[in-house]
Amino acid sequence: MADNTTKPIVVGVDGSPSSLSALEWAAQHAELTKQPLEALATWQWPTNYGYAVAFEANFDPAQESMQMLDEIVAKVQADHPSIEVRPHVIEGDTRNVLVKRSKEAALLVLGSRGHGELTGMLLGSVSGYCVTHADCPVLVTRH
Repeated sequence: MADNTTKPIVVGVDGSPSSLSALEWAAQHAELTKQPLEALATWQWPTNYGYAVAFEANFDPAQESMQMLDEIVAKVQADHPSIEVRPHVIEGDTRNVLVKRSKEAALLVLGSRGHGELTGMLLGSVSGYCVTHADCPVLVTRH
């Protein structure tokens, strides 16, 4: 098992201002601690019960997530050239993916708000879930 100096700092990134703030905090922390940084985005096929959802024939949520993450990581890497930043996209429920990834992380960093307060109330808080279920320390930033 790797010690905490070689384990990555994992940051949940969804493109929201809160997640970008969390990523910036984590990048600064990674510079100080010389740890690798993993920017993690998740995706799921949208589900709506009761009616059909139409998608373009070439709709690829995994590719869209990776494109978003690559753009964000390129900026972080340019602003913090001394650290290693790894983009990672995983299919699945964000809460479960982050908790699973926390088993191999030194620190899990999350923004306090993702896609909005209503979504958080309806689906449950990702950060709240991770704080109570993660296998590593969790830091929640306020934007």
